[in-house]
Amino acid sequence: MLKEVLLGVLTGAVALTIGILLGHFAIDKGSSVPEWVRDASRDVDESIIEKFLAELDTNQLKENLRELTKVPHMATTSGDEATVDFMLKRWQDPNTGLDSAWREDYKVYLSFPNKTITWFQNSSNEKLFHLREKVYKPDQEDPEVVQPFAAYSPAGNVKGKLVYANQGKMSDYELLNTTLDLRGTIAITRYGGEGRSKKAINAARFGIVGVLVYTEPYDMNDGLVSESETYPHSWYLPPSGVERGSYNIDFGDLLTPYLAAKDDTYRIPKEDITGIPPIPAQPIGFEDAERLICELDGDDAPDEWQGSLNCIYKLGGPGFKATSTFSNSNVHLDIYNTERLEYSANVMGIIRGSVEPDRYVIYGNHRDSWVHGAIDPSSGTAVMLEITRVLGKMVKEGKWRPRRSIIFGSWGAEEFGLIGSAEYTEEYFSKLSERTVAYINVDISVFANATLRASASPAAQSVIFTASKQVNAPGTTTTVYENWKQYSNRTSPNYGIIPNVGFLTGAGSDYAAFMHYLGITSMDISYYYDRSKTRARIYPAYHTAYDTFDYASTYIDPGFTSHQAVARTAGNVLLRLADSLLLPFNCSDYAESLEQYLSQAVTAFEEKLAAKGISMESLKKAVQLFRDTATKLDRVIRDSDLAKETPLKARQINDQLMLLDRAFLDPLAFPEQYGFRHVIWASKSSSVPTFPGLADAVEKAESTGLKEDWDQAHKHISIVTQAIAGAAHTLDDVI
Repeated sequence: MLKEVLLGVLTGAVALTIGILLGHFAIDKGSSVPEWVRDASRDVDESIIEKFLAELDTNQLKENLRELTKVPHMATTSGDEATVDFMLKRWQDPNTGLDSAWREDYKVYLSFPNKTITWFQNSSNEKLFHLREKVYKPDQEDPEVVQPFAAYSPAGNVKGKLVYANQGKMSDYELLNTTLDLRGTIAITRYGGEGRSKKAINAARFGIVGVLVYTEPYDMNDGLVSESETYPHSWYLPPSGVERGSYNIDFGDLLTPYLAAKDDTYRIPKEDITGIPPIPAQPIGFEDAERLICELDGDDAPDEWQGSLNCIYKLGGPGFKATSTFSNSNVHLDIYNTERLEYSANVMGIIRGSVEPDRYVIYGNHRDSWVHGAIDPSSGTAVMLEITRVLGKMVKEGKWRPRRSIIFGSWGAEEFGLIGSAEYTEEYFSKLSERTVAYINVDISVFANATLRASASPAAQSVIFTASKQVNAPGTTTTVYENWKQYSNRTSPNYGIIPNVGFLTGAGSDYAAFMHYLGITSMDISYYYDRSKTRARIYPAYHTAYDTFDYASTYIDPGFTSHQAVARTAGNVLLRLADSLLLPFNCSDYAESLEQYLSQAVTAFEEKLAAKGISMESLKKAVQLFRDTATKLDRVIRDSDLAKETPLKARQINDQLMLLDRAFLDPLAFPEQYGFRHVIWASKSSSVPTFPGLADAVEKAESTGLKEDWDQAHKHISIVTQAIAGAAHTLDDVI
């Protein structure tokens, strides 16, 4: 009897439980679902993106640029401090500002010209070089225009016979050294082909005592050299224009590598700094370069060394022709550069995320310039300010708040070596490594007005494409995406013809510390010129006193529509990264890039390595494993309805996508290169577009023939193989 009673009670309890559950799930819970549940499943709102795109205004962009370029603002000068105040004022505005904004100062090692005099010492001791660029507009008359100099060139007083050394590559000096005694000479070189500092470092190995660097009009001006054909009559560089620059290799503060440069931070002795010129260096304009090169004696320079100055380029005797007015003259180079510690500020601003505030999307650009810096960097700062104005207004009005936190960075002292961004990543290394989703860099936002240009981690290719398809290309009836594809494209095995997205190799801008040091998925976005119409290696007024508001608004982007197109594209990417339930990264696109690199490596190196008993099979298997796991993760994403699943599943997949680039970090792979830890995208000297450590190691082994160098090639195969396999495992199931 008791058995039947217990069975009846149990049956009733089960029925009651089923009834309660049925009743619970039958009720319309539209109003009873906790708000956090709805927030957790919220995806990007396309109407918000449309509203954002519509609000970005060309007049605002124009006025931003006008304000930013009123005075020269080299790092740590009064002009730079004025831009700090301007950024803070905008980001703290009660109606359009961010949630909060502040400055962060670092005590950094910078180089300044005290007095720079460059001249010939001839019979009359006449000084023949220009210390300032010619004045065409009031901007060039500003007393704060810094005279042309080579930052971090040592002070010195040297003289010697002149030789012409093309681009200052090792191969250029080696060719000269076959017929000339270079000891005690001064070399004149042209920009391009080799880094600024390396031109002098390479020269010193041959006993050269000083280096001049000029802008070759063939490379920059499409051969134009007369004043009537250059600025202010066109976008081309005037004859007296001089490209300033930082002559150092490593990025970040040179005295505090891997440490944030705070007041009490340990600093290495100045004598231990590497990567800066060991001999005096000085940039000059092509007007002065012509007076030198066209008076040189000696053999004709090779055809590929010739340029557009009005003469046949000679190598030098060393020295000048007997018939020259400079006959028997030395070039006498006096450099009075000084180095000192100065406080440089980053300006930071945030919009706090509503659902995942501990996940950061960072958007940045440097603020400092060599002179007025209308294009570099103020075109990018103008864009960033307009993006923050529109987003800030939406937040203040309660119309929007991002899912993830957005951090904006206005970096200081970039021109001296990416210092502000590097110090930021060093100070917040742990937090940024653990929490950062992506970094968007918009430095020079507008080189010209023809087409979009982007370089990025392959994982970010798809979100850039998505954003560019929603923006109209200025002056056309098509989208930025389609216009971009017309100017620069490649054939993808997966997609067919698509726009070409470059890789973030090297350290050309503030993405370097984020991509190479922290392994944060990064991208760099700008508008560019039509490469079929010019040979210019960059916009011609780069780093000169002519990079002004007048130059930008007259010749680069008169209607500011290209600024607007970049703001719309980069801002669209930013919103998608900040608001999407699932991060818009694609690991299969990464697999395609690794396969591309593998194909290049096999073609260039497999036979040579096999001859030394070194196999590439393990590398091939690693790349295939990455492809397989990427495909598997794509399938999981495609088959999931994450809005209806536990938020933990979206978080898990997002962490896999967010941390993918981190998986390629190896802090021991490149011990001689500061800050480069990403084994796929690190800087390299090889011209083969493949894995950098492997490419450089094989080419060195080929040149020396030494067993230990071939062992290094084998080592780098192992490094990149295990990095790729390790990254593949992060895409697989948790266990």
